[in-house]
Amino acid sequence: MDQHPQPTLAAERRAAIARTVAEEGSARVTELADRFGVSATTIRRDMKVLEKQGTMERVHGGAVAPSKQVVPEKPRATPGTQERRIGQAVAKMITDGETIFLGPGRLPLEVACCLTNRSRLTVVTNGLEVAYQVATNTPHTLIVTGGQAEGRDLKLVGQLTRASLSSLRADHVILELGGISAIDGLTEDSLAQAEVARLLLQIGSEVIALVPVERVGRVAATHIGPISDADVVVTAREAPSPFLWDLSESGVRIVLA
Repeated sequence: MDQHPQPTLAAERRAAIARTVAEEGSARVTELADRFGVSATTIRRDMKVLEKQGTMERVHGGAVAPSKQVVPEKPRATPGTQERRIGQAVAKMITDGETIFLGPGRLPLEVACCLTNRSRLTVVTNGLEVAYQVATNTPHTLIVTGGQAEGRDLKLVGQLTRASLSSLRADHVILELGGISAIDGLTEDSLAQAEVARLLLQIGSEVIALVPVERVGRVAATHIGPISDADVVVTAREAPSPFLWDLSESGVRIVLA
């Protein structure tokens, strides 16, 4: 006689599945379907519910016990800060269904955080921090370039990055710059990122330059392009007025968050 009668109610079945995964470390959909006399689709639906409860993690063909390792996240900017305001301002420029490129850096990361509740976006990035935010907190389609990780912001650069971008297009290219000036144009401290930025200027129908207030009027080490290469410059309203005036006189659109 079977010492383990098969549960028939969904709640009982899910509890039994959770125990199996907890005790054995993993379970396969096909084996559970045979055991409980239900379809594989029913077992997958059970696993989806249990995963939301934190009981297990779904993998191809089954499920495994949840990982106890927690990936540290950078704290989000608090409401009202310059970074949050810039992120919110840029998010309002994006329409559902569009493809956007988000570069590496704190401001693009904040933009990604502000896109959490949007739907049907395709996000391309060469920033690993941005990619993690999009993958774990949004429903968007994510495309990550290849390349070599560089710097504290974990940007991907190099030949693999440039090769992957050459076949892509985007409705908006959103980049954080190392400096912007009406005379010296768009500049960047990283030579490798500047090379990526030059390529990106060719694939976007709209280029949105994100500039922290302390970099407005600054000239960084490497030239990317003239100020006319940027369609929109987004910075905080605390940016110095003389530099903003010079930028507006050059014809670029300025958004103060």
